[in-house]
Amino acid sequence: MTIEVLFFGATADVVGTRRKQIETQDGVVGDLLHQLITDHPDLERHKLLFSVNQEYVPTDSEIRDGDEIGIFTAVSGG
Repeated sequence: MTIEVLFFGATADVVGTRRKQIETQDGVVGDLLHQLITDHPDLERHKLLFSVNQEYVPTDSEIRDGDEIGIFTAVSGG
């Protein structure tokens, strides 16, 4: 399946792009994360948040062909 992955903040710096089409197997967000960390190990140093089709989701959420996945670094304010 083909999905569109959007990278925001520090994740874009680590990966070197803001947008990437990825061919992957059926699965969940966590599977995609594992695939991305294999290619970009520095992602593992960040606390990440995910969205599927513009809705925040946990890593056990299913992804389907054509989905848009957003990957964000968690931020805090004060």
